[in-house]
Amino acid sequence: MEKLPLRIQLQKAIYVVIDPFVKGLIKIGLTPNMVTMIGFVLNIGVAIIFVEGGERGHRGDLSYVGWAGALILFAGLFDMLDGQVARLGNMSSSFGALFDSVLDRYSELIMFLGICYYLIAHHYFLSSLFAFIAMIGSMMVSYTRARAEGLGIECKDGLMQRPERVVTIGVSAIACGIVGESIGGDWKWYVSGIRFHVLETMSIFTLPLTLMAVLTNITAINRLRGSKKALDLKDEQMKQSKSGILPSVIIGLLISLTAVPAMAQKEVSALQVTKSAIEPQDTFPVPKTNNKQLFYLQRTANTNTIVCELNYDKNGLLDVSDPVHVYWIRYTEGGVKKELSYIQRVFAYGIKSQMLEKDSYKLHFVSYKKKPLYLMRSQKDNQYKVYATINNQQAVLNRIFIKVDGGTFWSPNVVYMEMKGVDEYTGKELMQRFKP
Repeated sequence: MEKLPLRIQLQKAIYVVIDPFVKGLIKIGLTPNMVTMIGFVLNIGVAIIFVEGGERGHRGDLSYVGWAGALILFAGLFDMLDGQVARLGNMSSSFGALFDSVLDRYSELIMFLGICYYLIAHHYFLSSLFAFIAMIGSMMVSYTRARAEGLGIECKDGLMQRPERVVTIGVSAIACGIVGESIGGDWKWYVSGIRFHVLETMSIFTLPLTLMAVLTNITAINRLRGSKKALDLKDEQMKQSKSGILPSVIIGLLISLTAVPAMAQKEVSALQVTKSAIEPQDTFPVPKTNNKQLFYLQRTANTNTIVCELNYDKNGLLDVSDPVHVYWIRYTEGGVKKELSYIQRVFAYGIKSQMLEKDSYKLHFVSYKKKPLYLMRSQKDNQYKVYATINNQQAVLNRIFIKVDGGTFWSPNVVYMEMKGVDEYTGKELMQRFKP
């Protein structure tokens, strides 16, 4: 089995520790948004401590820095708790994700406000400048990802993402406070031949801030460069698609309009009206199930079907980095199986996965992220199944059907999306249609 990234391993270890606490929060009625708000209020407390330290403390008193660092780490814990409360409590929502992101940005800005105030108040002017640059970099790391994903490009690479930033600032602040109590906040290190001190106790806090100022902006720039490559490729493929598809569509329409007599056109139209009264999905073939199949997707365009199944490695174990294999059953070509093309995989039907914990993954199609799916082992039979919220109930997903009426290749007019599944315990079939 492929070794999990260190970030995922640490995340899983933390989840083991905090999950009992998360269940307690759910039991007392806390929602994910409430947990997010608690984290935000704690970060306001961080800023207050720094401001108080700037007003009432003196340059050698680093206890305020230490206490602020401890509160930074405690507030950062709530960044993980809100997501776990949403998942374990089945309370995930699109607005909750937006609310979490917005308050994270506010929390970080308020924290940096307190840090800059403290540094300026005690005449660490150069360090306050680096803290401000670190704040800019932190915002741009988050913004480049959000903007790129809004354009349909995944953008998660780089150092100094929010968890790393929280840990760096929190740990360095605590260390600074502890060392300040041990050797004194006014300790300085001089090098022979240099008239000013090279390091001081406060450097334990300010040097990591300086490093963060550099790394956050490097990460933001690298994300911008990576997104440019992906977007350029997407634009080029779109141009090629339009240049190849649109002329053929126009020619086909012209031929059909000139070749069919007027009476025949009326008969064809009447036949189409009659057929439209029948739900197309009721006449579509159903793929044969196997022990790997999870669910399938069909569209009004034709009977060709997208099948999503478990992706096992050569050792017969689920591939944790890519747990779902997506492919075509081309019924219009005799029912042959075919892999997705590059464009289909990257821009339409490919599935992105995020490991939440052991045997638990969050899934979404690359072209539609508003309806998250969850791949988990069933508590009933211990088999992997994909779960979705259908009519506000958790269901095992069986089929997705998309009704399209016109539009373009890249921007089809979707009339509705239909999700069908079953309640795992009652066996009741659940169905929901919605406008995506």
